[in-house]
Amino acid sequence: MNKGHIVIRSYLFGAGFLLLLWWGIALLLDLPVIPAPDKVLLKLVRIFSQSVAVHAGFSLWRIAAGLLLAVLIGYPVGVIMGYFPRADRFLAPLVYLTYPIPKIALLPILMLLAGVGEFSKILMIFLIIVFQVVIAVRDAIRTIPVETYYPLYSLGASVRQIFCEVIFPASLPKFITAVRVAMATAVSVLFFTETFGTQYGMGYYIMDAWLRVNYLDMYAGIVVLSLMGLLLFGLIDMAEYVTCRWRR
Repeated sequence: MNKGHIVIRSYLFGAGFLLLLWWGIALLLDLPVIPAPDKVLLKLVRIFSQSVAVHAGFSLWRIAAGLLLAVLIGYPVGVIMGYFPRADRFLAPLVYLTYPIPKIALLPILMLLAGVGEFSKILMIFLIIVFQVVIAVRDAIRTIPVETYYPLYSLGASVRQIFCEVIFPASLPKFITAVRVAMATAVSVLFFTETFGTQYGMGYYIMDAWLRVNYLDMYAGIVVLSLMGLLLFGLIDMAEYVTCRWRR
């Protein structure tokens, strides 16, 4: 049995366990606020193409845009800080001063500067991911022994060749791990940001259903949000499997 089948089986086992647990709690409490999973899933099937798919698409777009922006900026900065000690001495204090700030506390400032539209939500995702990318990549490069570079220097290797042969493979696993860790926080914060200044997104959909006391729609939105997380983590795991061949 190959690894793909094992992963799929583990995902199905986890989903089945959660559904059984949910079902047991719903039967035990017998409250309208905790409907049985079969009712929620049937409701989700009926409304997915009508409304939920649009909201999920907006949320995925915001996450993808924020992640792409964080990688395009954070990875090069991490490489510079890891490879050039002088750059690290200059940039590290700036990172350490801004990284501990709770990013959700910056939401009012982002909304004042960038408005309440798409850009402020994408910036929030960017701020959550970029610092972890910078630090992970920098630390991965700093663990490379200096002696590793000497043969390349003596053979006249260019900066591009050093990056492709040493820096990129050494930093890739920690970079992917940093994205994986940051992704869960990004999805959680996105839910909060989507309750302001928008009518699209899973955060808006879930809160709107809650305000309408429509518990089936609310739980259907929560299920979709969970499936989005599963999709994102699955894609990250797949990217790690494809790119980090030496770790299989």
